[in-house]
Amino acid sequence: MRRAATTLRILLLVGLGGMAAPALADEPDPHMLYNHHCAICHGVSRLGGIGPALLPDNLSRLKADEAVSVILDGRPATQMPAYRELLDEDEVASLAEWIFEPPEHEPNWEEADILASHEVSHPFGSLPDAPVFEVEDLKNLFLVVEIGDHHVSLLDGDTFERITRFPSRYALHGGPKYSPDGRYVYFGSRDGWVTKYDIYNLEVTAEVRAGINMRNIAVSADGRFVLAGNYLPHSLVLLDARDLDLIAVIPVEGLNGETSRVSAVYAAPPRNSFVAALRDIPEVWEIRWPEERAEGDEAIVGDFALHRMEAPDYLDDFFFDQEYRYVVGAARGGKGGQVFDLDEERKVADLPLEGMPHLGAGITWELDGRRVMAMPHIDKGQVSVFDMTDWSLITHIETDGPGFFMRSHENSPYAWVDVFFGPNHDRIHVIDKQTLEIVETLIPEPGKTAAHVEFDRRGETLLLSIWDDDGYLLWLDANTLEELGRMPMKKPSGKYNVWNKTQYEEGTSH
Repeated sequence: MRRAATTLRILLLVGLGGMAAPALADEPDPHMLYNHHCAICHGVSRLGGIGPALLPDNLSRLKADEAVSVILDGRPATQMPAYRELLDEDEVASLAEWIFEPPEHEPNWEEADILASHEVSHPFGSLPDAPVFEVEDLKNLFLVVEIGDHHVSLLDGDTFERITRFPSRYALHGGPKYSPDGRYVYFGSRDGWVTKYDIYNLEVTAEVRAGINMRNIAVSADGRFVLAGNYLPHSLVLLDARDLDLIAVIPVEGLNGETSRVSAVYAAPPRNSFVAALRDIPEVWEIRWPEERAEGDEAIVGDFALHRMEAPDYLDDFFFDQEYRYVVGAARGGKGGQVFDLDEERKVADLPLEGMPHLGAGITWELDGRRVMAMPHIDKGQVSVFDMTDWSLITHIETDGPGFFMRSHENSPYAWVDVFFGPNHDRIHVIDKQTLEIVETLIPEPGKTAAHVEFDRRGETLLLSIWDDDGYLLWLDANTLEELGRMPMKKPSGKYNVWNKTQYEEGTSH
């Protein structure tokens, strides 16, 4: 009978994605099991510690059956041990189900928690200024995030040799952000950790936990400040970029009194500010540090001020024009896109973008003397192209399935878009930027996801991920599409070239 109950629970767990099964009289107490086996690493309240937070929103990337496997077999190259010999199947199933359930009381993360989490291993200015390795071009380095075992690889973008590989926090999200000179890189994790890494010395220099569930971080154009945007708690956290010292915790509360999750934060270099996309209130926020405050600015701390703009709808997933005057946001409920003028603080256009366009993957380039923007759709096989002079639709390019990432380079005639979702996830399309036609469809590894292109500094070579636990990094000639080499990696996801990510040029995503 016990075995039958175990089988039923595991089937429910796997089939219903963690939905709670009816209580059984002889089922184990997951709270007791957690306190005995898990709390020492993941925290008494599941908020995380040495290990990641075990809360539903933080586990959005982990499938229910994968949770069972992790508990049974552990995670290679991490401190997560295997419990196959310590827990029976009922206990494992009970624990795996329980971590997907919300806690009885919503957890909070306040200023005192942020300060207590702060660690500085190498104070700013204490490490040598000269790199400890030799490369031809420090601006042509790549960072590759390997989500299979939570590591990051640093590559020479000229030789494609690995310089080092180091462990990261669990579930990095939103892409690493470089300092303007390319020496430092800042990582944000789903668990709210902000990590500063000195590329020249190959050392983590500081860390702080800004929240429980964080969406992403942004680094100011002058390299002085870091802003973190949280889902939980509903806050923005402003940090000094030197050692990640806390400057301010900014509660996200709208004019209507409602609080909001932060969808994303962005640096707006020409404006010398940060912009925040808010999930639950119809406002756009700009964090400024002006010499003189504008009318309506709300003081935060020191020279920092909040400028809030009422939006016509709930706007999410932003895309900016090159001057950062106009922001394109996706309206809630798949109602299309809206173009918002940050200078005049008003909507100036509606875009026919029904469904789920991925504006965060948008790119721009010149076409027949005009600036255009293009982005894939998460819910359908389509790339939409718009004229940015009048925001009119130029065309929809039909693809082999929904896409997630799109990339190009000012020196490349092509735009690349993956088919991340659906049965054709092993394909990636090459689009001619002048004819707006697909000129090639590559299938690097049949049956395995091909995703996320990143170019080298000059746009001559591109990197592509085979997104699998036994995957690899592939590099190709950007013009002939000839394969030049590959490197085995543990589920490589994003790749980030120093030069491309510290410039704001044609063909790069924002």
